[in-house]
Amino acid sequence: MIQIICLGKIKEKYLEEMIEDYKKRINKYHKINIVELKDENDLKSESINILKHIKDRDFTIACDIKGEKLDSKNFADKLDSIFQISGTINIIIGSSEGLHEDIKKRADMLLSFSDFTMPHGLFRGVLLEQIYRAFKINNNERYHK
Repeated sequence: MIQIICLGKIKEKYLEEMIEDYKKRINKYHKINIVELKDENDLKSESINILKHIKDRDFTIACDIKGEKLDSKNFADKLDSIFQISGTINIIIGSSEGLHEDIKKRADMLLSFSDFTMPHGLFRGVLLEQIYRAFKINNNERYHK
């Protein structure tokens, strides 16, 4: 299972529609779940809530601007290799303040999509699109180019 743990709710209808569309597409390949947590405006409180959703054996990726940058093919390879060792991948999207150090320390990987700052709803959509693209790449299906 892929579990996306994120702070805050999506307010824009067009982003909700995009997210639901990619969730539906991904579910044809693998179970995906989105856990929306309350944006507390306190990184420590947020980290406590996030950690409640992570099991010890899960592979956890924290999205962080200082994380590793991958292209789509390498991201697909990374997801494929993670699924060889773990049944669950958690991907954490922090609040506008980022992530508490406890989350970064717990993460097995820090991942950056860009040096740009993006609205969280838009980033969630981009993340889901890249996960979908990764499944298409790993199944040798037409979509990537």
